[in-house]
Amino acid sequence: MVEASSKRDIRKLKLDELKEFFAQQGEKSFRAQQVYEWLWNKSAKSFDQMTNLSISLRDMLKENFTINHIKVDHMQRSADGTIKNAVTLYDGMVVESVLIPTEKRITACVSSQVGCSLACKFCATARLKRQRNLSPDEIYDQVVAIRDQAELFFGRPLTNIVFMGMGEPLLNYANVVSAIEKITDQKGLNMASKRITVSTVGIAKMIVKMADDDVKFNLAVSLHAALDKTRSAIMPINETNPLHDLGKALQYWYQKTKKKVTYEYVVWKGINDTEEHATALLKFCKIVPSKVNLIEYNPIDDGEFQQAPEAALNMYMDMLERNGITTRIRKSRGKDIDAACGQLANKT
Repeated sequence: MVEASSKRDIRKLKLDELKEFFAQQGEKSFRAQQVYEWLWNKSAKSFDQMTNLSISLRDMLKENFTINHIKVDHMQRSADGTIKNAVTLYDGMVVESVLIPTEKRITACVSSQVGCSLACKFCATARLKRQRNLSPDEIYDQVVAIRDQAELFFGRPLTNIVFMGMGEPLLNYANVVSAIEKITDQKGLNMASKRITVSTVGIAKMIVKMADDDVKFNLAVSLHAALDKTRSAIMPINETNPLHDLGKALQYWYQKTKKKVTYEYVVWKGINDTEEHATALLKFCKIVPSKVNLIEYNPIDDGEFQQAPEAALNMYMDMLERNGITTRIRKSRGKDIDAACGQLANKT
């Protein structure tokens, strides 16, 4: 009997590795295909669910492998319908994910890291030290949990996925891409790549790599300022990835993918609420075809950052739209349960 601590998570195996394992056990290779389907298409949480395998075969799998499935240990529901999950991982660490319902869509906002290393001053998650990257199956499990909640509570399917939860997706690039492959694969969840958006603070070399890898999902950049001095003051990553370098990387992205870039942009009182900042954003938007989400700010207790007055948002909106930049003001959802943008901090 293999000790539980030494059992390998079966979802770490590729299909070819599964086939090799079954061959070594003297089993037919199609058994590997059956198991793979249970894991990634039917989202099985245990070997006992694999009912088209014999009991002896299921016992053999239990002896050799485990399934390190996430657990939704705490669920909060907002007055606006938003659901926040506190997700416990196999090693006891916790991340948060969010179901965001609107009239036309249901979006899963998923985490890619436990904590974050980027220290953006306006974000609650940034106050948590980065503990580790999430594995592809831990990311996949968050999507499955929210898909099931969408059907249970709303009677509607999950339509969109955004990597805007805890962590910087491009600092866990390989695992994020692997998870998206499982989510979009016909043998997996069969979701469309065009319904998936990966959001980054703007790590230039990784945006170039995404373009070279010919990824099919969408790109969003948390911009928040288009003047280097301001951006560096609130987002330290700008010191090593200044706006000039970011702009060059985005030009390369658009040249290779022909996909518009979405800029996520919060307007704060006394920080970036002037015409100078709006003009700088307009100039940056013209580097590549783009659109802008002006995001309502969600306070994280200390009051250093405050939502700009409505007049400042309207000034941005008017300037951008007058110059042909598609812009919308995005009202935050789930604020009453700390589930809105920038608020995920494992308070539960």
